[in-house]
Amino acid sequence: MKTVNRFFTACLLLLSVCTNLAATVNPKPFVIPELKEWKGAEGTFVPTTKTRIVCPPGHPELLHIARLFAEDYETMFACKPEVIQDKAAAGDFVLALRTDKKLGKEGYSIKVTDRVQISAPEPTGIYWGTRTLLQIAEQTPNHQLPQGTLRDWPDYAIRGFMIDCGRKFIPLHFLQDYVKIMAYYKMNTLQIHLNDNGFKQYFQQDWSKTYGAFRLESDTYPGLAAEDGHYTKAEFIDLQKLAEQRFVEIIPEIDAPAHTLAFTHYKPEIGSKEYGMDHLDLFNPETYTFMDGLFKEYLEGDTPVFRGPKVHIGTDEYSNKKKDVVEKFRAFTDHYIRYVESFGKQACVWGALTHADGETPVKSENVIMSAWYNGYAQPKEMAKQGYKLISIPDGMVYIVPAAGYYYDYLNTEMLYNKWTPAHIGKEVFEEQDPAILGGMFAVWNDHVGNGISTKDIHHRVFPAMQTLAVKTWTAAKTTLPYADFDRLRHRLSEAPGVNQLGRIEGGPGLVYEQSAVTPSSRTPHREIGYDYRVTFDIDGAAETPNTILFRSPDAVFYLADPIRGMLGFARDGYLNTFSYRIHQGERMNIGIEGDNKATRLLINGKVVEELNIEKRLFDEGKAKMNYVRTLVFPLQETGEFKSKVTNLKVYKKTAD
Repeated sequence: MKTVNRFFTACLLLLSVCTNLAATVNPKPFVIPELKEWKGAEGTFVPTTKTRIVCPPGHPELLHIARLFAEDYETMFACKPEVIQDKAAAGDFVLALRTDKKLGKEGYSIKVTDRVQISAPEPTGIYWGTRTLLQIAEQTPNHQLPQGTLRDWPDYAIRGFMIDCGRKFIPLHFLQDYVKIMAYYKMNTLQIHLNDNGFKQYFQQDWSKTYGAFRLESDTYPGLAAEDGHYTKAEFIDLQKLAEQRFVEIIPEIDAPAHTLAFTHYKPEIGSKEYGMDHLDLFNPETYTFMDGLFKEYLEGDTPVFRGPKVHIGTDEYSNKKKDVVEKFRAFTDHYIRYVESFGKQACVWGALTHADGETPVKSENVIMSAWYNGYAQPKEMAKQGYKLISIPDGMVYIVPAAGYYYDYLNTEMLYNKWTPAHIGKEVFEEQDPAILGGMFAVWNDHVGNGISTKDIHHRVFPAMQTLAVKTWTAAKTTLPYADFDRLRHRLSEAPGVNQLGRIEGGPGLVYEQSAVTPSSRTPHREIGYDYRVTFDIDGAAETPNTILFRSPDAVFYLADPIRGMLGFARDGYLNTFSYRIHQGERMNIGIEGDNKATRLLINGKVVEELNIEKRLFDEGKAKMNYVRTLVFPLQETGEFKSKVTNLKVYKKTAD
């Protein structure tokens, strides 16, 4: 009996030891996208001021990544590791190229012990590994890393986002931030839609008055680039270089032969009299002369403006009412596929060849098709014809801000739980079908003049970006429930040095205060994002119109707006004013509340006016538009004003 008891006691002791050991094994860290493989160990790696980033000599691409890693580490954690090409020691980050067939071109592995070793078959994987480390590190106070081993690789090669810069000008600094955001979440493809136009029902049914814009400087056609906002060639080249340094590919898109009002405004004779001036006349030889000249300008030479391997030529939503038009459309598509290829680029097109079914052959070999709507291009038939597909189904991943159709905000829960790039509308492919290169989502700024700001666009895009980053990399292999993902994603930055959301740490509640606000001064914060309240006391003086209280690079808040001298704000070229003026001798507390739907004015704590989403009617009431009057409140610097402003308080109403 004693022997049995001793054996039983020993078993209990062994079980207790095993249980305690299991409890100390580090769980899989949360990152976006979710890691494919994790084997936890015990303990943590805690970086110090002596921590270095070590890479082998003779590998300039690794040295470049090491320096980027060091710069981002300093930006996020105010400590810059030294970059060296030498032997590693305990406490170092170590970068190394190492063959591993399973990891492919973008996969990587990380082993965390008394040092952190990042290895990958190619430099891209090393860079993605540094993003994983930064994400893990930013979730702990001392930036420690759990010891263990991970291996990670993407299911899909193209993981992207498309932004419509044609209907709404997107400033260069916003695109630069988006390159950094995408890189932080291992999204590797940014498609920039460079031309488009509004709908004529919002412009008195008159094509000549309807908004159209092309966003890139042109020497071939001086004056073609939109006066209200465009990129110089040098700026666009530098943007692509920034992206290349961070392993993000920019795909420039010139959309034709529909969506081309900017071109027909410039050269009316190439517009279609039958289908509308937003269509090119496919039967006019001048159309081809014009478009050839435009593409050639950005593709020719040893250092072309379009630097990357791919160029998108558009080709969607043209009329298919007549057979001869369909055949001309197909010929147009084939011509520009081959024309782009003649400059050494790979052509990308929007899917339209089911809609434009015909006899004229259209090249499919080595052509990428954006599969956006199955009625326009039946995905499995397009794959059968030889096209490689990017999954971008409109009913699932299209954002059209405040339009009332498609999504205003994507259904991220549905996408997280049910979607992968293998799902194109109702068509479902096998996961990692070789016909599907990957997936993207898109923002279309259809309603020109609807008041939407770049901040509003970002508020919609960022949660989608985090979600689609998971679903294009980890795809169907996610293990974390959506509720946990949605809670934990708020822990992460947008990217090193990027804060388009206007986050201020702390809260909910008071996150910043200042006893006196003096003219021409600065605060530590650029802005405060939704949902916020900003209050201040004021002893009013006679302010002249265009008196600024606060400004940031993206917005201005007026004590006296430029037109009527009212309280108000401007951003993205839109001026919104309250029906309230500061008078000399008035003393009061003013508050501004803002969320993603409205901006409210409070006087002495009471809401006196709300600038919410306004319904606007056009074309004798047949067309409606939602006009958005939101504000991410600027705080960066003050203007010149005469009033006495005191007791500034900034509140965050909800937690991040």
